[in-house]
Amino acid sequence: MKFIDQASIFLKAGDGGHGCIAFTREMHRPKGGPCGGDGGNGGSIVLKVDKQLSTLQDVSYKRHYKAPRGMHGQGSNKRGKSGNDLILNVPPGTIISNVETEEIIGELLIEGEQLVVCKGGNGGFGNARFKTHSNSAPDFANDGEKGEEKNIKLELKILADVGLVGFPNAGKSTFISKVSSARPKIGDYPFTTLIPNLGIVKYSEYKSFVMADIPGLISGASDGKGLGNQFLKHIERTKILVFMIDITKNIKKEYLTLINELKKHNNDLINKPSLLILTKSDISTEKKNNIPKDIDHIIISSITNHNIKLSVHKISRLLN
Repeated sequence: MKFIDQASIFLKAGDGGHGCIAFTREMHRPKGGPCGGDGGNGGSIVLKVDKQLSTLQDVSYKRHYKAPRGMHGQGSNKRGKSGNDLILNVPPGTIISNVETEEIIGELLIEGEQLVVCKGGNGGFGNARFKTHSNSAPDFANDGEKGEEKNIKLELKILADVGLVGFPNAGKSTFISKVSSARPKIGDYPFTTLIPNLGIVKYSEYKSFVMADIPGLISGASDGKGLGNQFLKHIERTKILVFMIDITKNIKKEYLTLINELKKHNNDLINKPSLLILTKSDISTEKKNNIPKDIDHIIISSITNHNIKLSVHKISRLLN
């Protein structure tokens, strides 16, 4: 399944029904007066959080959504039926913005949370509403209001406590598969991970945290190279960052490159609490002298489980 983290759709709320122009026609009430009913309200378009969803794929299948209109009023003071609201389910972490103005309309985070994006038009008044002492037989009514319409952009930022950041094949997927029940695709070629993977890491009897394996970055990712900055925004929501670097590489150079890409995307990212994990110690026993001395780090092997539990302990302490 393709991971969809943004979608642009057109929304049109339902128009209000027109008010009715009618007069009572009964045998014993020859001058019964106006009896035109009001039109029904148009249906609104509502976005609602469904925690069972993890992508915007469902809502992106259609490009246009239209809520039902309100029915017109009828004689005998019968009000037209209002149109039902159209509810679109989205995953938690969805940001809604107006395509034309680029203004953020809202943000949906909590299960069941709702946001009315396009309000349905009010129904028009029937002529019975306009009867007065000076005008006992009004022959006019209101048209229903038009429902709102918008081009909106939906953007999903995954919600996780810990974000794993590193170059392709740094061992992020293998690590998250060791410490959680997540089973990401793992391979020895670049960009094995094409979508963010989430795993729940349990570190004591009643305590756990959510870890996100962010697809590998490369130098220039913030400028659109490689997988581009499509997934850099997911890191913004994490509480702490865990940098993962292959111990056989030039550690200092790779670490500074990762820091630079994060700064270029959003300078606030480098202020998050962080931990440096050096992976694949089972491959290299050579002592590295180019590890940044002022950075808290730990050396692990996901193959031999060397320091796996210790790394989870360190991450949990950072979170707490």
